[in-house]
Amino acid sequence: MAPPIFNFRVGVSLAVTPGGIGSHVRPGRPSNVRGLTICLLPPRWSSLVPLPRSSLMASSRRPDSFDGLAYRGGRDEPHYSAAYSLRSAQEPPPPQQHLQWVTTPPDIPGSRNLHTGERTPLYDEAPAGERDWNAAAAAAAAQAQAKAGGPPPPEQLNRLTGFGIGLVSLFAENVLTHPCVVFRRQCQVNYHARCDHLTPFSALAVMYAISKAQGPRALWKGMGSTFIVHGVTLGAEGIISELTPLPREIPHNWSAKQLAGHFLLKGLSAAAALPFYCSSLIETVQSEIVRDESSSGLLDCVREGLARLLGVGAPHSRRLLPLGCLLLPAVCHAVLRYAAAAAVQRAALWLHGRRRRRRKTEAAAADPLEAHFPELAAACLGSLAADALAFPLETALHRLGLQGTRTIIDATDGDNGGPLVLPVNTQYDGAADCFQSIRRKEGAAAFYRGFGALLAQFALHGALLAAARTLLKMMLAEGKLG
Repeated sequence: MAPPIFNFRVGVSLAVTPGGIGSHVRPGRPSNVRGLTICLLPPRWSSLVPLPRSSLMASSRRPDSFDGLAYRGGRDEPHYSAAYSLRSAQEPPPPQQHLQWVTTPPDIPGSRNLHTGERTPLYDEAPAGERDWNAAAAAAAAQAQAKAGGPPPPEQLNRLTGFGIGLVSLFAENVLTHPCVVFRRQCQVNYHARCDHLTPFSALAVMYAISKAQGPRALWKGMGSTFIVHGVTLGAEGIISELTPLPREIPHNWSAKQLAGHFLLKGLSAAAALPFYCSSLIETVQSEIVRDESSSGLLDCVREGLARLLGVGAPHSRRLLPLGCLLLPAVCHAVLRYAAAAAVQRAALWLHGRRRRRRKTEAAAADPLEAHFPELAAACLGSLAADALAFPLETALHRLGLQGTRTIIDATDGDNGGPLVLPVNTQYDGAADCFQSIRRKEGAAAFYRGFGALLAQFALHGALLAAARTLLKMMLAEGKLG
């Protein structure tokens, strides 16, 4: 006799009950595995009393605050008091009912609710959004480590090193070496001088004597006006480049037209700042003995420059040259100095890169000082070469700009029995007459009068850069060891 064949249906309930589900259904074959109740029910048992929703949701792995309805968009919950009928295998399937509730929703992106057997995905396996979150977390951890006293990351260390070296270079170029600029200009416009000061030793001796006789302010005058001239030049360059197609920077693959337009932009910027340059020159070489403290101020450079440009204000001597006579030497000086400085700087950087490629040292590439110090050293060398090349033209430009302004300068010979101040009474008709008069009356060496102060200026600049580099290298070494 063949055994009877029964059709069974497997019903799964996610209820956790201490004694199974015998109190809820008719006799079956319950089996509890970790609170999971499995019942094998014959097809004749066509009804099942549903369990409460609290017991159904208790076995979910999601937190208690999770709601499947909210995850699906906040639909209204249906009534769960109706029974769920069972069917046999022969019966046709009833129409599907959308009950609008979820018991096991899909994983939430970015969720870290891990369970037994699951693992955290690696960075390469994570989605793009989670990678950004991981990157932000890593940055926050690095910042917390830096606050705790740990070593900063390499990128931050590189930026700090570049900022420190750049700040030292700006301080040395515009503040620390300003006394050398003052004495150099006084030597250039002093046509009474017997000593040319072609070496830095004689220039430093006279500078010390002037500061001792008149005080430290005698060699720091006019520093604010030089900043104003730099600002006016940069502002004029930016405005002209925006209003015209002249390029402000030369591209890597430049053409002759782009180079000519760039030099033209530099010349126009120098021409726009010429009135303020002349007033700054007067403040720089004017002696402190005859200076009026009540009329001196920070914006006197702007006021005097506008007065000379518009032809208003206090009347000057008849020997005062108009600005039109100064345009050509001023533009030539600015373009020549810029072209020479840029050429020497690029040549120095090219030689440094070639020498570095020959050595092929990875330690030099990883050194943050190697990313900033060669550029500053090349810029300093380019400025020295440009100033030395344009020194005769600068001497003539300063004498033409100071003529007829009734300026009194300090004596630069350093004689104890000589006068302390001297007037500037030149009578040049133009740039060509100035060059011929200097060569005929004072000699060719007068074009380089005060060149020793220029050498002292860049020697001081280079020494300060070298000291800053050594100090930063020691600090980096201590940070790596720490």
